[in-house]
Amino acid sequence: MNLPLRIAALLAACSTAALPVPAQIAVSANDNKQVLVDGVPKTVPSPAPDTLALIDLGQSPPKLLVEIEIPAASVAGPPGTVSLTPDERLALISSGMKINPADPSVIAPDNRITVVDLKSNPPKVLTTLEAGAQPTGLSVSPDGKLALVTNRSDGTVSVFSIEGNTVAKTGTIKLGDEKSGPSGVVFTPDGKFALVTRDGDNFVSVLSVDGGKVELAKRDISVGLRPYGITMNPGGQNAVVGNVGRGGGDADTISLIDLTQKPFRAVETVSVGQTPEGLQFSPDGKHLAVVAMNGSNKSKTSPFYNDAGKLILFRVDGIKLTKVTEAPIGHWSQGVVFSKDGKTLLVQNMVEKELWVFSFDGSALKDTTQRIKLKAGAAAIRTAGVR
Repeated sequence: MNLPLRIAALLAACSTAALPVPAQIAVSANDNKQVLVDGVPKTVPSPAPDTLALIDLGQSPPKLLVEIEIPAASVAGPPGTVSLTPDERLALISSGMKINPADPSVIAPDNRITVVDLKSNPPKVLTTLEAGAQPTGLSVSPDGKLALVTNRSDGTVSVFSIEGNTVAKTGTIKLGDEKSGPSGVVFTPDGKFALVTRDGDNFVSVLSVDGGKVELAKRDISVGLRPYGITMNPGGQNAVVGNVGRGGGDADTISLIDLTQKPFRAVETVSVGQTPEGLQFSPDGKHLAVVAMNGSNKSKTSPFYNDAGKLILFRVDGIKLTKVTEAPIGHWSQGVVFSKDGKTLLVQNMVEKELWVFSFDGSALKDTTQRIKLKAGAAAIRTAGVR
């Protein structure tokens, strides 16, 4: 290499003007407003700002790239409250709850969606938009041109258009009354449908999507008690819903929805223990990861308390789910994501303010003991292209 090229290479290597470009990023939205005190979520007085963390999941071991302050994130709702455009250009984060301005000792429904430019160095907040009351589930369409947001406190879904770095609200779909509790949302891989969980009245609603036009498909699927989180198989053959039940200590379930049949229908329900929160298919669709709180979010005096959550792996054979293995995790655990090769998983632990790193060889899970420390409680996590 000649001298000018060597100098240029050294300057590039030493420069702080650009973050390394990873093969895959995971984005974790983190909440500082609430902590768990003996099984009860408590509001933090004068909390530090909420944050967004970018993790390089394309290297081994995974590495925290940067953590920035954002206007709002929230642990309220399933851990699908952050979503990325397919090109990893933008992250959208919903904020279900905020500090109540009239009484800072409690939280109240929020309505904000934060848009973050991930390509900027460091990543920067572009804008804050309004959805409905208590926005939670959020999903960007496979073509990156549309986003859907569930609004838990008013029974609606907000529709947003995405063009370049511009995100704009274009419509609202009424699902049910304010108690219907729309929670999670995912697009099918072809972008023609979306599924919305409703934990208030125990349905999964189907939406039809035609370009920017989104409407009810007049098909509500019956699954388990209080369907909450949801994930989509990358191949589009099926989706899995987490049914969180009453939170009374009984075993809860996940339900598999067969998307190869018309109309779509629930065909399999499996017990997973208390409170299945995070759900994620492996990139090849052959495995499903489930984060179950397992009573780790309850009071230590409760007969249903356990001093660890569970990460459970299932094998997916068509419409059949078979448990493969499980491993203990932290407390009040939230979301989970796979690396592109399916061999590494990140699990969010809200109490510990950490991401735990696991390896998976198709049959066994191994806790690598790597802990990625965060400045706030890990509340929601996604990678690009994940529904």
